[in-house]
Amino acid sequence: MYAGSAAYYARGRVPYPAELADLLVDELALDGRGRLLDLGCGPGSLTLPLAPYFEQTVAVDADEQMLAEGARLAQAAGITNVSWVCSRAEDVSRSLGDFRMATMAQSFHWMDRDRVAGLLRQLLIPGGALAFVHATTHQGIEGTDRVPHPRPPWEQIEALVADYLGQERRAGRGYRQIDSVTEDERGQVEARIFGRAGFAGPKRLEVPGWVVTRSADEIVASVFSLSFAAPHLFGDRVGSFEHELRILLTQASPTGRFSEAMREIAVDLWTAD
Repeated sequence: MYAGSAAYYARGRVPYPAELADLLVDELALDGRGRLLDLGCGPGSLTLPLAPYFEQTVAVDADEQMLAEGARLAQAAGITNVSWVCSRAEDVSRSLGDFRMATMAQSFHWMDRDRVAGLLRQLLIPGGALAFVHATTHQGIEGTDRVPHPRPPWEQIEALVADYLGQERRAGRGYRQIDSVTEDERGQVEARIFGRAGFAGPKRLEVPGWVVTRSADEIVASVFSLSFAAPHLFGDRVGSFEHELRILLTQASPTGRFSEAMREIAVDLWTAD
């Protein structure tokens, strides 16, 4: 689904703020002991900030390119306690061992949620925690507050993607089903799923929104990091699309600098009874 997007994902998604890791460290008293499982890890966006607070970390993703990018970033950061495992979340087993904490971020909606929640409950030690992170890191939120640079022209960018790929959003070899439920309704569904799996909670933690400055290259990478705009979907027209995208960005900000207000991050903490 994200074929060819790994390097773009690592560069185009806004990094999680340090406050997110600090919040989890304080709330769960993370002290370098135990093991962490990051499911649907991508290129390690959440894995790498949390890995130093555990003896060992296991990062799982179905995309080998994402794992390779994560391993490259870990090496560059001097982080040596991460094992990168290529697997669908639905196929993880007890062979991975027991974990003090598990994390999921921006990935659960792609999974067989009941199956994955049940597997996570089996892998966590009694009293272990599942941190389910709700975040949007590919683009900011709309607003009228003053920011240092122009906002990226996301509406025009999406129109350009539609010109090349059609109005119906792609997802791998098929098309993405548009989710019409509200956030409250989605939360209620997730609560039932985790409750059936044997989790208690959740306790809601929040990290306030923040403002970032991004380059034109980062916005281009952000577009190619999306499942419905992955490079392979454009075929031999990918170069033409990128050329038009860069013209659009130059028109929006001749300096090539953009500012965005990022949405707040919510974390639901579930406890394995």
